[in-house]
Amino acid sequence: MSQITVLAVDLGAESGRVMAVHFNGRFLKLEELHRFSNPVTKINNTLYWDFLHLWREITLGISKGASYQPASLGVDSWGVDFGLLDKNGRLIGNPVNYRDSRTDGMIDLVLSKVSKADLFAQTGNQIIPINTLYQMMSLVEQQSPQLDIAETFLTAPDLINYWLTGAKVCEFSNATTTQMFNPQSGKWATNLLETLQIPTHIFPEVVPPGTKLGEYEGIPVIAPACHDTGSAVAGVPTTSKNFAYISSGTWSLVGLENQDAILSEGAMIANATNEGGVYGTWRFLKNVMGLWILQQCRATWATQGDELDYSELVSMAKNAQSPSARFDPNNGRFLAPGDHPALIQTLYQEMGSSAPKTKGEIVRAIFESLAQTYHDVLSQLGQLSNKKIDALHIVGGGSQNEFLNQLTADISGIPVFSGPVEATVLGNAIVQLITLGEIKDLAEGRAIIAASFSQNQYLP
Repeated sequence: MSQITVLAVDLGAESGRVMAVHFNGRFLKLEELHRFSNPVTKINNTLYWDFLHLWREITLGISKGASYQPASLGVDSWGVDFGLLDKNGRLIGNPVNYRDSRTDGMIDLVLSKVSKADLFAQTGNQIIPINTLYQMMSLVEQQSPQLDIAETFLTAPDLINYWLTGAKVCEFSNATTTQMFNPQSGKWATNLLETLQIPTHIFPEVVPPGTKLGEYEGIPVIAPACHDTGSAVAGVPTTSKNFAYISSGTWSLVGLENQDAILSEGAMIANATNEGGVYGTWRFLKNVMGLWILQQCRATWATQGDELDYSELVSMAKNAQSPSARFDPNNGRFLAPGDHPALIQTLYQEMGSSAPKTKGEIVRAIFESLAQTYHDVLSQLGQLSNKKIDALHIVGGGSQNEFLNQLTADISGIPVFSGPVEATVLGNAIVQLITLGEIKDLAEGRAIIAASFSQNQYLP
């Protein structure tokens, strides 16, 4: 067959890009068309995204791919953040970053009105302060005038899709990250929202991955798994039913793919989460703070005059001594930007352990602690799912860290397969290609990804 091209818009917490994905019937080929920053601005102690900047860069990237006469385009992004539209369809204010402090105290406030068991039964999501539910609760608590004039709630990728097509809908995989969607009813958790006095009329129709939303400049717009982890898991080149995955980047999303949401008491106690996947699947996972801690360490050292790239930091970690103990990367103090080297050293002192001193020792402590946490999470999720995990696929930018990959294999005792780096873009693309009728189903799409891109294997 002749070549067909689709465009994938992938927005991450640090940067975004527009990629062309070419398909000749057997193999996929990637071409980066445009890459851009995703800045966060602090104004009056509030952290804002700049969605007008993102819109300019996205449309520029799409225009660079126009010569390929793309068959479609799809957008994925990070989860939980959102925009509100007024009755005229205009955005009300800049979307706020999930790391903003407005959610401080909101978990306790929600749990004073709804029991933890009921909250989990109605949403299947883990309790974590970044969730949309606590952001919305902060607007209720502040009696924000935004809620008085809001007509439509749209998550981050849905907002971009609205600007592209005019469709005011929320895509399923991203809706399930909000802690406001009921996996049993397949609809918004209106009983929960009403209890918390969050207006329910603003929540639009939820559509599945693969839905054709409309057109932009004559290009059909198809919703992939609009949550980037949903697309990344769709892009895992696996043939195993009992595989686990880590979508590794700023966050590490560690989990399993299941056919149903797991809403057991054990899952609630474990603070695990259920997020929608593609074609009837569910992602059963936990958020691990991930390489954010390393990014913040690197940023801190740069302000002190020591600019180090990631390869240098990995090399320093390899040559450093193992830490006296491993720390919990999910400690809440790591959520906000800041002096993370000092936070790590303070944490060791509080544990009564010898604190890492050199940069190499600090980075090694991060890697070993992440690998230990991956093992602990996978063991827990495997037991709750009654699955014996036989392969671990690490995808995303963090999959290039060979040292961390080997540590993960050694500590978990599971064979690790790394790559492709661009799993999110590839998962985005194969959903588009399935909708277009160019690929039969998810299994065929994953096989095509495996044939098109190499993987590295790390044995325990």
